[in-house]
Amino acid sequence: MLQKIFFLLAYFLLFGSAHSDYDEAFVETVNDEEYRNYLYGDEVPLNRVDRNGRLLYSYPQNPIINIMMQTAAPNYVPKNPNDFFDFLRDSYPLPGGLKSPYDEYDYVIVGAGSAGSVLASRLTEDKNVTVLLLEAGKPEMLLTDIPALAPYFQSTDYTWQYYMEYQPGVCTGMINGRCFWPRGKAVGGTSVVNYMIYTRGRPIEWDRIAAAGNYGWSYNDVLYYYMKSERASLDGLEKSPFRSRDGEVPVEHVPKKTKLIKTFLEAGRILGHPTIDYNSPHELGFGYVQTTTTFGHRYSAAKAFLHKQKKRRNLHILPQTRATKVLIDPQTLTAYGVEYVRNRIKSTVRARKEVILSAGPIASPQLLMLSGIGPQNHLRSVGIPVLKDLPVGQTLYDHICFPGLIFELNTTGVSLSETRALNIREAVSWLRHGESTISSPGGVEGIGYIKTPISDDPDPVPDIELISIGGSLTSDGGSGSKAVRKGMRIREDVFDSAFNELEKFNRDTWSAFPMLLHPKSVGRIELKDSNPFSHPLMYGNYLTDPKDVATFVASFRHIQALANTPPFQRYGTKLHRADYPDCRTHIFDSDEYWECALRTLTATLHHQIATCRMGPVGDPLAVVDPELRVHGVNRLRVVDSSVLPRTVSAHTHAPAMMIGEKAADMIKWTWNVLNVGQTY
Repeated sequence: MLQKIFFLLAYFLLFGSAHSDYDEAFVETVNDEEYRNYLYGDEVPLNRVDRNGRLLYSYPQNPIINIMMQTAAPNYVPKNPNDFFDFLRDSYPLPGGLKSPYDEYDYVIVGAGSAGSVLASRLTEDKNVTVLLLEAGKPEMLLTDIPALAPYFQSTDYTWQYYMEYQPGVCTGMINGRCFWPRGKAVGGTSVVNYMIYTRGRPIEWDRIAAAGNYGWSYNDVLYYYMKSERASLDGLEKSPFRSRDGEVPVEHVPKKTKLIKTFLEAGRILGHPTIDYNSPHELGFGYVQTTTTFGHRYSAAKAFLHKQKKRRNLHILPQTRATKVLIDPQTLTAYGVEYVRNRIKSTVRARKEVILSAGPIASPQLLMLSGIGPQNHLRSVGIPVLKDLPVGQTLYDHICFPGLIFELNTTGVSLSETRALNIREAVSWLRHGESTISSPGGVEGIGYIKTPISDDPDPVPDIELISIGGSLTSDGGSGSKAVRKGMRIREDVFDSAFNELEKFNRDTWSAFPMLLHPKSVGRIELKDSNPFSHPLMYGNYLTDPKDVATFVASFRHIQALANTPPFQRYGTKLHRADYPDCRTHIFDSDEYWECALRTLTATLHHQIATCRMGPVGDPLAVVDPELRVHGVNRLRVVDSSVLPRTVSAHTHAPAMMIGEKAADMIKWTWNVLNVGQTY
C-alpha cells in the first residue's frame, strides 16, 4: 500500500502542477466554437482552456507515468481517462440507489465549501426535509490530505484559476503583472486547498458588526457557533471556557515543528507579546499555529460534515455540477429553483422552501448578478434584465501579505526544506501517525497579532497578523518543485534576482509574512458578460490608500526588531538583501525600497469578503439582512464569507463554518423546526 502511495506522490510532485506555468507567451488561441464544445459538447479535450478560450495546459502523456499508474493499481481502468486520480477520490453517489436527482427539494444549496458543507449537514439532521447540494468541483483525494502540499493545489483544477484585473503598481513581480486569486473548487471548497489555519477574530470586531444593526452577530453570539463545530486538542488550551472538545472539526497544533517557532515566541515575549492561545478573547499575543487537521492530516469541511452524512437519504450531493442561474419569479420576486449544468446537460431543480448560495465571495455575487440581482446600470450594460437593484459585488475587502521579508541563518539544518522533507521516511511517518515535516501547513508554525504605531483604533484591535514560517519562499527547492512561488505566480526572473543567492547556497532561512488585517482600500467584482462560464472581473484596488502601505512598512520594522532580539541572533539572523529589478533606484532598507518591494510581491491570503455584504434595511451597501436573506427577494439567502460586512482578524475558513452553523439555526427557526432550547 505504501509503495502505491509513494508512486502516486512522486507522480503528483513531478507532473501534478498543471496550471503553474501560465504565461501569455506560450498559450494558444482556441476559437469560440471549440470553447463552446468544451463547455457543452460531447467530447472532453485533454487540453484545458481558460475563460478567454486560451489553451493553458495538457495532461502529460508519458510511458513512465503509465507504468507508475499500472504499478499503483495494476487492474484499474480509470472511469475518466483524463483523471489519473479518480480512484483516490472520495465519492458521493446518490443514496438509495437513485440514478438521478429529484426535480424538487426543500432546500437547494449552491456550493459545498466551508459554509455549504456545514449547512447541508445541519439541515438534513431533520429527516423530514430534503436538501440538494450542488458543487462545481470534484471530491477531494488522498493527496489533498497532506498539509505540505497546500501550495501545489493552488495550481490544479482543485481551484478556480481567478486573476485580479490588472492594476498598475501592485503585483508587478507576478506573471503578466496580475494578482492570482485561486479559490477552492472541490467538495469541501477552499478548505481542501487552504493552509488550514484556524482563527476567529477579535471580540470587539464582532461586536462592531452587531452594533451596525446586524442583530445576533456579537462576539458572544458567534462564539456559541464557533464552539459548536470545534473539537480542540491543543496541549491543554482546549480546557478554556471559550474552546470546545465536542464538535466535528478537529483543531490542533502542528505535530512537528522547527526550533524557530520557540525562537519566534521568545522574541515576541521580549517585545511585549505574551505567548497565549491567540484565539483567546482576552488579550493579544503570539502562539503556536492552530490548524484544522487531525494527527497531521488535513480535515476539510467535507470530511467534518459530509463524509459520515452522505448516506442520509434526504441529502443529495452532486459534484462537478455548475449552477448557472437562480430562478426567480419576476412578479413576486420569489426564488423557486436553480438552473445548472451537469455532464454537459442543462437542468433545473425547484426549491420548495429556499435557495441558498454558499458558492463563496466570488461565485455567490456572480450568480446573483447573472440572475438579475445587482447594480442596475451594470446589469443592463451586460444585457441582463434587472429584477432587484442591489449593490452586489460593490464592496470587497481582502487580506494581502508580503512574503519577501527573509532572514538568513548561519546555522544549518534548522529550517524547513522541501528537499529534506520529501523522502520515504517522512512519508511513512506521516501515513502512520502524522508526525512528519509534511504535516506542516506550508511551513506555517506560529501566529502573532500586533498593533503598529500607524493604527488609530482606540480599542485593542490588531492591524497586522504575523505568520511565522519555519523557512521562507526559498524552502520549496531551487531544483525541486518551486511550488510556493508558482502558486503565487511569481515571475522566475524576479524570484531569481531577489533570492537566487539563498537557493544557490541552500541557506537556512526564517521569515514572517505580515498580513494586513483591516485594509482601507476597497475593491469590487463585476460581470465580464452574461455568460455564466466567464470568470467575473475582479478589482482588488490593493494599496490605493497610503495608510495601507504605511502599516505594512511599520510591520516590516517590527519583524526586523524581532529578528534582532537575542533568541534570533543565536542563529546569526541577518536580513537578506533582496534585489528586486524595479527597486534598484531605492536605497536598500529604506521605506521607499520596502514600498517598492511590497508592490512587487503583493500576495493574497485568499480571504475576500463583503461582496454580498450583510446589513439592516436602509444600509445602502447591504445585499443581505442579518438573517442572510437577500433584501427584497423572497426565499433566497447567501451563506458564506461574502456576507461579512467588514474585516475581522481571521482567516476566513473558521468564520465561514461558523456562518454555516448559525445560518442553519436561522433557517430552522424560519420554518419552525428549531429544536427546543436552541437559539440563534
